[in-house]
Amino acid sequence: MWKRSKGSGRKVCFSLVHQYIQHFNEKAGSKSAAIRRRSKIPGVVITQNIVSIPEGKSVPDFKCKLNPVNVQEGKSAVFKALVIGEPKPEVTWKRVRGSILDKEKYQMKYDDSTGEYLLEIRAVTCADADTYKCIAVNEYGKAICSVALNLTDVVTDPSDFRKLLRKTNTNIFEENQTEKVKERNERYRDTLQRDYETLGTKDMHLMHMKTEEKRQQMLKYQHGTSPPDEDLVRKNGLIGGRCAKDAENFTLPQLDFAVKLQEAITEEKDTALFECVLTQPLPKITWMSKGTVLEDSEKYQISVSEHQMIHRLLITDCSDQDKGVYSAVAGSASSNAALDVEADLEAAGKKKTGGAGIDLEEVVKQQQIKNQEEMEKILEAIKAKHDTGELTEQKTLSTSRKEGQIISLTEPVKYSGSDMHDSNNNCNKAMLNGLSPSPQQMIDDGFGRDKPEETKDGDGRNKLEEEMEHAVQDGFGRDKSVETKDGDGRNKLEEETENTVQESRDTCDEELNESNTKLTPKKKKYESFFNEDSEAEELIGLATQPRRKRIGPLIEDAVIDPGVQFIWGLSDINAIICENAELTCKLSKEDCEGVWFRDGEKIITGDTFIISKEGAIHKLLIMNCQEEHSGKYRFEADNRKTEAVVNVKDPPRFEPEDLNAFTEPLRIKVGHNAVFKLNFLGFEPIKIKWYREGEELHDDASSTRIDKSASHSRLLLSRCQRRDSGEIKIRLKNEHGTAEAITQLIVLDKPTTPLGPAEITLSSATCIEFKWRPPKDDGGSPVMNYIMERQQIGRNTWKKLGEIPGVPFYRDTDVDRGRKYCYRIRALTSEGVSEVMETEDLQAGILAFPSAPAPPKVVSAFDDCINLSWTAPSNTGGSQIIGYMVEKRKKGSNLWTGVNASMEPIKEKKCAVKDVVAGMEYEFRVLAVNLSGPGEFSNPCDFVFARDPKKPPGKVIGLKVTETSYNHFVLSWTKPKDKPDIEDEAKGYFVEIRNAQCLEWSRSFTITTTYTVKGLRAMDMYWVRVIATNDGGEGQTEELSNYVLAMPPLVRPKFTTKKMKTFVVVRAGNTVRVTINFEASPPPDIMWLKDNGPVSKRVTVSNSDGASQMLIPSSERSDSGIYSILVRNLAGQETFSTEVRVTDDPKPPGPVEIEENVPGTVQVTWQPSPDEKLDDRLHYTISKLDSTKHTWITVADRLFNNKFTVCNIMPGREYHFRVYAKNDMGVSTPSESPTWAVGRKKEKLSLTLPNREERDLRCAPDFIVPLKLHAAPKGYECYMSCAVTGNPKPRITWYRDHVNLNTNTNYYISNTCGVCSMLILSVGSKDVGKYTVTAENALGRSECSTMLSVRE
Repeated sequence: MWKRSKGSGRKVCFSLVHQYIQHFNEKAGSKSAAIRRRSKIPGVVITQNIVSIPEGKSVPDFKCKLNPVNVQEGKSAVFKALVIGEPKPEVTWKRVRGSILDKEKYQMKYDDSTGEYLLEIRAVTCADADTYKCIAVNEYGKAICSVALNLTDVVTDPSDFRKLLRKTNTNIFEENQTEKVKERNERYRDTLQRDYETLGTKDMHLMHMKTEEKRQQMLKYQHGTSPPDEDLVRKNGLIGGRCAKDAENFTLPQLDFAVKLQEAITEEKDTALFECVLTQPLPKITWMSKGTVLEDSEKYQISVSEHQMIHRLLITDCSDQDKGVYSAVAGSASSNAALDVEADLEAAGKKKTGGAGIDLEEVVKQQQIKNQEEMEKILEAIKAKHDTGELTEQKTLSTSRKEGQIISLTEPVKYSGSDMHDSNNNCNKAMLNGLSPSPQQMIDDGFGRDKPEETKDGDGRNKLEEEMEHAVQDGFGRDKSVETKDGDGRNKLEEETENTVQESRDTCDEELNESNTKLTPKKKKYESFFNEDSEAEELIGLATQPRRKRIGPLIEDAVIDPGVQFIWGLSDINAIICENAELTCKLSKEDCEGVWFRDGEKIITGDTFIISKEGAIHKLLIMNCQEEHSGKYRFEADNRKTEAVVNVKDPPRFEPEDLNAFTEPLRIKVGHNAVFKLNFLGFEPIKIKWYREGEELHDDASSTRIDKSASHSRLLLSRCQRRDSGEIKIRLKNEHGTAEAITQLIVLDKPTTPLGPAEITLSSATCIEFKWRPPKDDGGSPVMNYIMERQQIGRNTWKKLGEIPGVPFYRDTDVDRGRKYCYRIRALTSEGVSEVMETEDLQAGILAFPSAPAPPKVVSAFDDCINLSWTAPSNTGGSQIIGYMVEKRKKGSNLWTGVNASMEPIKEKKCAVKDVVAGMEYEFRVLAVNLSGPGEFSNPCDFVFARDPKKPPGKVIGLKVTETSYNHFVLSWTKPKDKPDIEDEAKGYFVEIRNAQCLEWSRSFTITTTYTVKGLRAMDMYWVRVIATNDGGEGQTEELSNYVLAMPPLVRPKFTTKKMKTFVVVRAGNTVRVTINFEASPPPDIMWLKDNGPVSKRVTVSNSDGASQMLIPSSERSDSGIYSILVRNLAGQETFSTEVRVTDDPKPPGPVEIEENVPGTVQVTWQPSPDEKLDDRLHYTISKLDSTKHTWITVADRLFNNKFTVCNIMPGREYHFRVYAKNDMGVSTPSESPTWAVGRKKEKLSLTLPNREERDLRCAPDFIVPLKLHAAPKGYECYMSCAVTGNPKPRITWYRDHVNLNTNTNYYISNTCGVCSMLILSVGSKDVGKYTVTAENALGRSECSTMLSVRE
């Protein structure tokens, strides 16, 4: 045995990165962060964008987990999600592999009545089987939930073999799985399962072990070693002749794992995936965890690929209870892997892992090719033996396989090479059939039960062979034993066994396709079992081979077709009255007809029932269901039947015309009555409820009236107001179901007052532009126009400006400069005019000139042109800027000249000055012009040469941080390389620093390639970049890939206290003081815990640089426990635990009583000490005083119960007993017992010894449990054990490669009660070899051996 120790996981609520982000954001006044947390709903992951969420707001979340959808191919699939969050989230759908952009196929909807978000996938195909994600997003975060779409019935029918001719043999192996082959394999597995049940077990692993054991016993019986019992022969049969020997010489590979399980790591509430690949197809394997078999459920989702070689286990909603080792058992092979569940993978420094991590489909293809090559090698080896004439074996004819019986007829037979060629082709066909059982499986397992049938030789045809061919084509069905008789009543089978040798009928024997020259049609039938189409036969290169002549006459045999099987049967359905209902089932054959029954009466197609058949699928359509159509329906075919119950229900429902009329919104004017009426049908009684905006309505004499009847309901809302607008819903319910109908009530009224205040968008000397907000309630009708009036301040009259379109914006151009105006605004709809809104005083502009812009910037300079740019002035003067004027001046001159004409201002904020002289220096200034006129000139820019620019330098090389501390760090780099005509030499460098909490960069200049950044704040994060510069401009920016933390180099926390105590005992009332010294950089966070929880308020914790102290001034017993200190910083964390036990001198036990139950012994009992419940380490000690001695002797110590039996009590003596209570602090005063004395009786001793026969019980050593083969991973433990018997006790010796290991300290060897064991703590390459254990005594010697291999 070998095992691997598991590390203990840590639970951390938030990682240190999250804590630092939150700390910096709070300091900077920003609450933006990205925090990942879990929802209460399993499988939902929430990302929170803001640390502090305002009251009343929330991040998105799901109300319930999305359910996986299982759907048949061609039908529609619908996913439903209920999402919450404030503000209301936006919901989108995605899929993991692929897109959902096809709107016709993928339709996203929202159901207003239920609040569900829907994703409907129409006409589902195999490509749609995937994992889909529902994503809900609002401004505070997002939530993601994943769900799977599975196909329940995917049938591929590659009927067009002409297309298959273009594919490789590997593609043929994957795609040539017709429906008939699948049905045949299903029947084979059913038969094999029933045979397994006869062995008395249902565990698949034990089934394979028992079957293998019985097969080995049969092989031993054939070789004459030991005959099995009759029952074993009856159940499994004897496999004789050449089949058995070939099975031994050419054994097919056993079932094993091509890709084993890999260890998985995941987070809590997340999913974990285990995947494996088998070497042979298997429809189902056993998944186990902690000794329990896992079943397919919502928690454990077990799936298998279509080719049955990839098996998966998906564990959802993982928690700490799911940690452990998971096993996959396939036959006699198994694979194990561990699952580790962490609270936070980022904090634990781990990554999520799971699955195989490789392309499993590619592995399956390679394994299938490998299987085919191995089969070809086996066939070639057998053919070579036959070609050389070396293979002369016995042939076996299976005449009866009732419960595995086989009668063997033997005689030497030789085969020709052509015969073996036929065998090779046939076995090649069997190999190409992907899911058909292999020859070795059929040799190992044995097939179905037989039924006796009497067959006579009529026209000379071999009925046995003919029927067996049908059985082979139908997938190894049940056989029927045949008894053939001739005219005089003799058994032909017995007669012909004396003179004739028959060939084996095993379907995987290489001689299956050989037959007598007269049996050519039968040979073709055997070929059709492996390949049923002539084109497919040409595809794999098979052709009819020369036939071998049979040596002796045929012996008749018969195999009966197992008949039709149900792929799926009928299912109970609930039908709606007056609607259609359909029952479907599927048979294993398409050419089989069936009969439908209802309550025992045969159903015939008519107006009510329509019977149809689509291939192997049979359907019964019930038209316009009524109550009398309820009952039990049965479908029978080939003496097999399936039943289902149809319940016709009459839930509430509406006529489509009435429902369409009801759902149309009802519009009424305010003060009018609203009437809603809806007719309905359904089983009575029907409960009727009306709702408005989700609130149930009741009869109210003043405003609400509800009329109810058996066929309709009416709702009257009197004198409706605008606030009564909203959703009106009627809900009907009876014992068969519910129905709802929704409409809208819109009460029309005049609009409310437009909303202010008015906002001025432009105020100049010639116009005023302003806007406002539309009415809060438009009264149910859109605003058509606004009615405007204006009053000049100082006057009493209002001027009507007329109506403007329904846009809340107005531009008034009829104003006087500097005057103030007030406006009245009314909203106009089809229902009337709103109340007036009056604006504040709005003033027209005066002559206000713009301020000076900033100095212009030189964008680029050339010999004949200088490009300038500038920014708009900070003060526009209250009106729009209409252009700019630019002037220039030569260096050394006092004359400014205009660049553009005074009447042609420049509209844009850039200009190209072309009137320059090459080599001269110029400076420029600019002014802004608005509606009032030109403003002031800006300050001039720096002088610039009119010349072609230099090339800017390149990017600095090797930027790095060479030194860090709490207040500074040092940068260094290498200057960029010179590249003529591309990059010129750098003349200096700009070093830019930005704190992670700020958005602005601070720039410094240096001419050296090193720079010291000073004035930092400790533990702050800084971003750094360096830019090379010269006269040609600035080069590219070189930025550090990560931020720089203002702190010295990281030092992981480490405890420096020597001889730290792990156990401390303190008397109650004394002070408890635990001091821990450590070193760490940066200063760590320190946390003290008691029993993995927070310490009490009575505990005082003092922290300083490099030390932490835990102090309890006056201790109590409740302060006992395990105290742990956690020291953590960015470099890591360290923990230390010490157990503190607060106790006191124990109180003495209660009264002591003595009782004699057995002569020579007394039982001492006492009442427990009062401190026993307070101290779990309290125990008792008993002392005894004998009257013949003068000293107290301790007879028992460390007793945790309240009684003890004292032996060796001598008659005639007096005894005294004392009981003490002990704990870690000391010993209590004793509790003494009364004096105990036993009188001595003198009796004569008489002894009668029986006559006994002495027997010799000595025996030689014998291993009753041998050693097993071991294959341990490198670095793991390996435990070997065996059991040996012998008398006298044998001496045990262990050897590795004949080297004695008993004295080797690297191996732990023990021998306890005949169980010999050896433990290797860490297996290495040096431990590989043969291990032998010998047992030797005076009567003999025995040994047992095994092999140890080491896996990397």
